[in-house]
Amino acid sequence: MKCLILEKLKAIKKSETKSLKTMGRLVQNHSTHIEGLIKWLKKMASRNEIKTVTPGSLSKTNGRGEKLVLKITVKTNEGYKLLARKGKLVQEVFLVTTLDESEIKEIIEATSPKSCRKKKGS
Repeated sequence: MKCLILEKLKAIKKSETKSLKTMGRLVQNHSTHIEGLIKWLKKMASRNEIKTVTPGSLSKTNGRGEKLVLKITVKTNEGYKLLARKGKLVQEVFLVTTLDESEIKEIIEATSPKSCRKKKGS
């Protein structure tokens, strides 16, 4: 009886591990990031189709956007280069994936911090 139960538990564990998604990797190579960016990138990296997310250099700009925005700028050999902007700061983000630009835009919108909030009047 115990052997039968143990065999069933082993079978359940094997089927659970096969169905687990593999999460993409978030590389944290800098000590400074735009506020709220890492949380957003972790959500993006949790998608099965995204292999690696690497925040790059941080610099100042003349813009004054209050909200954190992530835009696709350039297609690279292994994925895309994105720009994250908030206030006067801009930071490069490199994304390693096989997805096309429209699918990445959908993921950006779906994982955006502002997409979780309720809209006014709702």
